[in-house]
This record gives sequence, structure tokens and C-alpha cells, in this order.
Amino acid sequence: MKHVVVRNIPRGPQEAIAELATHGVATVHEAMGRTGLMAPYMRPIYPGASIAGTAVTALVAPGDNWMLHAAIEQCRPDDILVVGVMSRNTDGMIGDLICTSLKTRGIKGVVIDAGCRDVRALTEMRFPVWSRAISARGTVKATLGNVNLPVVCAGVNVNPGDAIVADDDGVVVVPRLEIAGTLELARQRTEKEEKSRQRYLAGELSLDVVNMRAGLQAAGLVYVDNANEI
Repeated sequence: MKHVVVRNIPRGPQEAIAELATHGVATVHEAMGRTGLMAPYMRPIYPGASIAGTAVTALVAPGDNWMLHAAIEQCRPDDILVVGVMSRNTDGMIGDLICTSLKTRGIKGVVIDAGCRDVRALTEMRFPVWSRAISARGTVKATLGNVNLPVVCAGVNVNPGDAIVADDDGVVVVPRLEIAGTLELARQRTEKEEKSRQRYLAGELSLDVVNMRAGLQAAGLVYVDNANEI
């Protein structure tokens, strides 16, 4: 098996990717037909982080962060480093030193299907990481992997150049060729939700805002004034 670093990858339109972050993971996930969402164990190391960027991918061996160092060189400003692991692992593969290098290069954040450490320092740096676990356990540099080939991260296929959207709700992957279409659907969902929000603020019930009453009746739901009527 060859171990390679791919230097040049296609990237989607950065303005469109940045706007995806304003709509949020939940809306983008719904706009894509409820696809692309990473496993819910992927959590941000501190609350409130919200990013979107282009995926630079790395495949690493469990307990080994050698290829992360190779991946840093391939990252450009506004990218997000996405790390898949050859088998399940929770070791602290990434910490404040690697993230200092990434932040200096303008990288938005890291999504890693393994462990993260130095959480206090990263929080103070305001450098966001979404990880499988928090672990102080260190790693070695002994086994090769790949950079900028497709990886599986938290159950989702990620191709280099795909868009990543991450916030408190999790991480969603938007295939590069679907960025524009997903953005338009996300805009429509956001506009629709804002109209519904205004009706809720006016005191209306979701039963009426979403027109549920007829469906509930057709499904057999019956209203009674008290339990004695059942």
C-alpha cells in the first residue's frame, strides 16, 4: 500500500462555505436531506464555537499523530483539518503545539475522530476542536498514513475539498459539488424558520403554525374533556 500526501485539492467557493456557518449544522443537515452528519460523540472542546471551511483530510494510525504534522503543510487559510483513524482510538493526538501551528497558518479548526488534549490552552487560544474524546494520553510518530485522500471520520465519508460545518450541534459534511445547492436550501429553511419564529413569539401554537391538527385527526387522535369519557 502506498502512503501519499496529495498537495493539490479542489476547493469550493469560500464565500458560500462561510455563509453555511451562519445557518448552522442543524439547518445544513436538514437542507441536505438529513445526510452528512457525523456521529454525535463528536463534540466541541468548548461551547460556542461555530466554523465552516474546506476539508484537508488525514488518515492516521491509532495512537500515532505523525501524519498530522505532514497535513499541516497542506493546509491553507480557512481550511479545516479532518482526521480519520485506521481503527478506533481515543488517545490525545492533538494539543496546543499543533494547534498553535494551525492557527498561525489561518486554519479554522480541527475535526478529529480521536482524542484531544491541552483543552484549557486551546480554549484560551479560542482554537476550536471537535473530537471523539478528551484524553491526556500521548502518541508516537511511527506509522505512515495519508494526507488528502478520502477518509471516514465519525461514520461519514469525507473527501478533501468538501465543506465542513461545525458548531455546538455537531459536525456536518457537505460534498464539494453540493455546496451551492445546499446553501440555497439552507437559506430557504432559515427564512421559513424565521417566519415560524415570529408566529411563536406572537403566541401561536405549533399545532397551528405547522398545520398539524388535520393530520392528527386523520391518524385517529381524539380529544375528550375528561378521562371518564374514554
